[in-house]
Amino acid sequence: MNGALFVAKTGLSAQDTALRVVSNNLANISTDGFKRDRAVFEDLIYQVQRQPGAQSADGTELPSGFQLGTGVRVVGTEKTFTQGTINVTNQNLDLAIEGDGFFQIALPNGETGYTRSGRFQLNSSGQMVNAQGYLVDPTITIPADATSVTIGNDGVVSVTQAGSSVATQVGQITLADFTNPAGLQAIGGNLFQETVSSGAPTTGNPGSTSFGATIQGALENSNVNSVEELVNMIQTQRAFEMNSKVISTADQMLSFVTQQL
Repeated sequence: MNGALFVAKTGLSAQDTALRVVSNNLANISTDGFKRDRAVFEDLIYQVQRQPGAQSADGTELPSGFQLGTGVRVVGTEKTFTQGTINVTNQNLDLAIEGDGFFQIALPNGETGYTRSGRFQLNSSGQMVNAQGYLVDPTITIPADATSVTIGNDGVVSVTQAGSSVATQVGQITLADFTNPAGLQAIGGNLFQETVSSGAPTTGNPGSTSFGATIQGALENSNVNSVEELVNMIQTQRAFEMNSKVISTADQMLSFVTQQL
């Protein structure tokens, strides 16, 4: 009975963590380029009372053993990098990636961040930056007298300046991709960083082999499915309730023993 209490306790803790993951997904349902997480569970160490395949006292081989589990834990959370829907905004500096790849962002510490959010703006120097004011890498500067900005599916940035009808190329958007995107470290602000698990990035122009095309005047929505997350929430709640019931039942059994013996 005491064992059941501790096993159920691990179940409550794991389901609490799973609910937190679902909560974070739902909280970011309107976050540009957000990728949903899912909790990954694993069972804990087993107490082996009888080894499967061991010989019994009669010299026969045991067809199965006697193994008691000690519970469950959340071993990790896994990002799901499926494509989000494309939302047309008609803002010249909004970019969406249709396919694989990440925009590269120069972080203040000199490292590179990676994002699927293409909500870009200009700073006081005319340079393209993200919402936190971090520069797009490589740096792209839009002239102050530009009357229009065009970004092609291949990432080429062109502008038309006042007094001219000829478009001039001022930069090139480049994308990065990873062997294992799920291994990237989320650091907040719609940004990821490279890790040993993700592997080193490969870079290339949008629309080329292995890279998605850039779509101007659009943003990629979060890939969170509200219906799926609500189902996960109900499933998590029921699992939590069942583990709570185990604790209640074990408590009743212990109460019976203390009263009757």
